Amino acid sequence: MQRLPVSVLFTVCVLVWSTTWYAITFQIGGSTPELGVALRFMLAGACVLAWRAARGDTLRFGRGAHLWFALQGVFLYGVSYICVYHAERYLPSGVVAVGYSASPLAGGIGAAWCFGTPLTRRFLLGGVLGLAGVALIFWPEFGKAQVGGDTALGVLFTAGSVFLSTVGSLLASRNGERGLSMWPSLGFGMLYGGGAVLLIALASGQSVSLPGTASWWIALLYLALAGSVLSFACYLTLLSRLGAGPAGTIGVMTPILALVVSTLFEGYRPDALAGVGVLLAVAGNVLILRKPAPLRGASPATE
Repeated sequence: MQRLPVSVLFTVCVLVWSTTWYAITFQIGGSTPELGVALRFMLAGACVLAWRAARGDTLRFGRGAHLWFALQGVFLYGVSYICVYHAERYLPSGVVAVGYSASPLAGGIGAAWCFGTPLTRRFLLGGVLGLAGVALIFWPEFGKAQVGGDTALGVLFTAGSVFLSTVGSLLASRNGERGLSMWPSLGFGMLYGGGAVLLIALASGQSVSLPGTASWWIALLYLALAGSVLSFACYLTLLSRLGAGPAGTIGVMTPILALVVSTLFEGYRPDALAGVGVLLAVAGNVLILRKPAPLRGASPATE
């Protein structure tokens, strides 16, 4: 990864993460969302740890470290993704992706509360613009709501996923500040997160029979290997080269491209109100990212 130019790293992150939202739709219906999440992150976590072990990294940690790996994983790769998969049962995948434009504001508030990170006026203005944009994008969907409040459920699951992933990101920040290595945190976190989701599925009496459709398995491999391993490797390389602000522009581009994918393949047809919402959401994130990010708990719109 270190030898790849910045343009290639950036392109891989944006193209992969903007299409993973749509790839998730191939796992909805073929099985329960919980099974898809569990297998995706258990596979991804195993691949990350195998890769780092082959590079000679130590994977021996005490019980305390594993507890924090597990907490990070359960929130960041476990329950938050259950909400994402359920949200996409009721809303176009691109709309759910844009919902993550609220993540920087949630992460900034969380970082201020947990770490004392200051919130600048620019950051707060950008967060408000982002929230306004998300609200405008979601609003037309209520006009298409089916009986039983399907759209409302989709919005609630999206909001839940943003909140839970923010908690996970703050835990990841805490782990990094305490000296826990990033790659073991990622690999063990994914394993623990996927395992926790599998236990949730078993405890709730869900069927864990494996699907027989090729599209489900292709989507699983794409989400686990490209969406969860390759893209994170590219993103973290960018982060080390450019810093949080420039690398964070991935989080601006990804939802836009995800909406384009939804328009092309899911029949999503944004109206003028949704278009204004996209512009506001993008403007808000640009404001937040114009200076070094004042938050430590936000992550790009990655699925």
